[in-house]
Amino acid sequence: MGWRKGAVHLFPLPALVVYVLFVVYPIAAAFGYSLFDWKGLVRGNFIGLGNFVSLFTREPFNHLFWNAFGHNLYYFAIEMVVQNGLAFLFAWLVYTKLKGSGFLKVAYFIPRLLSVIIVGFLWKLILNPNNGVLNVLLKKVGLASWAKPWLGDTHTALTSITLVNSWYGVGFTMLIFLAGLQAISGEVLEAAKIDGVRGFRLIRTMVLPMMIQSVIIVTVFTFIHAFEAFELIFAMEGSQGEPYNSTDTLAIFFYRIAFGGSSGGDSVAIGLGSALAVILFLIIASVSALFLYLTRNREVQH
Repeated sequence: MGWRKGAVHLFPLPALVVYVLFVVYPIAAAFGYSLFDWKGLVRGNFIGLGNFVSLFTREPFNHLFWNAFGHNLYYFAIEMVVQNGLAFLFAWLVYTKLKGSGFLKVAYFIPRLLSVIIVGFLWKLILNPNNGVLNVLLKKVGLASWAKPWLGDTHTALTSITLVNSWYGVGFTMLIFLAGLQAISGEVLEAAKIDGVRGFRLIRTMVLPMMIQSVIIVTVFTFIHAFEAFELIFAMEGSQGEPYNSTDTLAIFFYRIAFGGSSGGDSVAIGLGSALAVILFLIIASVSALFLYLTRNREVQH
């Protein structure tokens, strides 16, 4: 029986091997690659933090880095306001047993079942400046002046992609909020209503504080997704952050300098790309750890 008890500890081994191979090793390799000079795909001399210095001081990489970083922050802000705001509204409507809420729950989540590439392709057709559904509809209702080359204008391209992403992700976020709402005691809310606390005041003073863990989880997911934004932008604008780097994010920038086509440098810059990947990892890991620390502190206090 003793060996059987010991064998139980071997069950997680396959998952651990997969995790090490596909998560731990790539992260460690990126740290290692970032410390060397690279000539194409051939590793050169050890240069320490030279790639990091170049990333922040060498033109055009320093300018493109901060440009992409700002776009990630913008991506995060729009998702927090639009995607998460709508997700909470939809979750509240479903939670309060709005007529047809069961159908709405499914309808809101359906876009999430589609491939991101398919979503990007479909919305690229919808936003086509010549015969896209959106511009045609605007012209039909007498708003021709509102019709724009949505993905070709530097002022609207990133916003358009971020709104498409919000449409795509609102269903998943809604389910997280709905789980948080369903964990709240109905008796507490009924008591609050009896005391005259209703509407937005009920949500602000009672509902949100009691589902703060769900809010933090959604915020962490949103932040991670915003700073990993790649597939949808790649599908709709390619790897160059068009038009004129207005849709560049850190992940797109990393892809471009690590696998070819970076301006002002070699066609493949493994060292610079690895340095950028390390920075991106540190940003995501540190912010996520901060949010999780706040969540754990709140759990201890309660």
